[in-house]
Amino acid sequence: MKFRKLKIFSAIIFMFTNNLMATAGYADETDDLIKKIMIERSIPGLQLAIVKNGKIIKSQAYGQSNIQHSVKVTEETLFPINSMTKLFVGVAVMQLVELNKLTLEDEIGKHLPELPSSWHHIKIKQLFAHTSGLPNILSGRHVDLIASNDPDAAWQKVQTKPFKFRSNSQFQYNQTGYVILGKLINKLANQSFTDFIIEYQLVKIGMPLTKQAGFAYLEDVITNQANQYRFRQNGKLRNEFAEFAPLMRAAAGMSANANELAKYTIALQSGAILNESSLNDLWDPIVLNNGRTAGFSSFENGYAIGWQVENRKAHRGVSASGANANTLMVYPDDDLSIIILTNLLGALPIQFVDEIASIYIPDMKKENGWQVPFEVLKAEAANNAFENIVQITSKIEAQFGVFFNVGEINHWGYELINQKNYEGALAVFTLNTILNPDVTNTFDSLGETYFAMKQYKNALVNYEKVLDLDPSNRWANKQIKAINQAYK
Repeated sequence: MKFRKLKIFSAIIFMFTNNLMATAGYADETDDLIKKIMIERSIPGLQLAIVKNGKIIKSQAYGQSNIQHSVKVTEETLFPINSMTKLFVGVAVMQLVELNKLTLEDEIGKHLPELPSSWHHIKIKQLFAHTSGLPNILSGRHVDLIASNDPDAAWQKVQTKPFKFRSNSQFQYNQTGYVILGKLINKLANQSFTDFIIEYQLVKIGMPLTKQAGFAYLEDVITNQANQYRFRQNGKLRNEFAEFAPLMRAAAGMSANANELAKYTIALQSGAILNESSLNDLWDPIVLNNGRTAGFSSFENGYAIGWQVENRKAHRGVSASGANANTLMVYPDDDLSIIILTNLLGALPIQFVDEIASIYIPDMKKENGWQVPFEVLKAEAANNAFENIVQITSKIEAQFGVFFNVGEINHWGYELINQKNYEGALAVFTLNTILNPDVTNTFDSLGETYFAMKQYKNALVNYEKVLDLDPSNRWANKQIKAINQAYK
């Protein structure tokens, strides 16, 4: 009996040692990769946490949180998370759904009748997914409001502006929807959305540093907060500072660290703050009128309830990112989550998070056959001289379970123009009009290409289509005049 117990104990020790060695191996490879990426992307400071099977298996700090004073990043350093704040707003609304206060299908006029009547038909889920078509309360220059940074004036002004497109016909990132969502939570929770998030998420889970940091972004003095940086056009690093008015803080404003966000992902997936049905709804991308999903790219090809969705057949993901500096990625089918926080706007960790994941999911490595769908599309289209491009696209989308992004396809078309491949560009731009018939820019690019090729009739048809979709489009009117003059 003693001999058997000894054998069992020895086996346990062996398994434990092997697990430690394996984890150490992963850690070394991860550290090497992170350090390489930080050099390549000139990232001053970074915080990483990795969750596997419901446990934090790696937590590491790298570089400097403050370059001026040579302050190192530690595990306690707080990073401004910018638009990652939206994930907490999404969870807050799903908690209100569980309390039977609303549904995602509700039209906003039902709960906020004081909004302009022309806005009443918009569904709550469309506000989250940036498919509402609402005018944007931001001017387009960083986080400046449309009315001299006067929040009240900006809110009044945005309510007088026309829709940018028909609701749910396309994706266009827009902060106005999150202003409305903040007002919605205020009303239905009978408390401010910030207090509601603090009480029912941060306190409930145990995120004291995130709670202490609050929602004031960089305006308040926060202990151990990392500086935010951005590169100027001349290549020099500058301090980044911006103010988010309270009106805007459902869109951005929180600060957090990677460990507390890792704890958050564990709580979310374990049912501590949402039930399973609500979690599924939280991560289910909104489908456009054309039956497709849309997001920032062919990678982030859907947008759900405050979260981006990486729809694909293998190793699908859901993520939340902020200021192109931070990313929280969950791989639900692999029980893996990766949190990357940096202090460089433009570091774009969403672009390298899959590479980190491949250390823990080996079949995601390129050398093991992992492919990027958009690169596959470009190669196969070129190999077929851009003939049958619609059929090729449909085949590859079905193969990988993705929807290709309107902006990336458009960029591809201009790449071909720069290569003097006008026939290829025409095929790509035409593909974009077929896939995205409600997006004016697809017809604009196709019309521009026909115009450059002196195919004036075809150019005219496409610019007239732009005006059908957007009668106030000044550029289209200008181009039509130029085409008519050239046509004569």
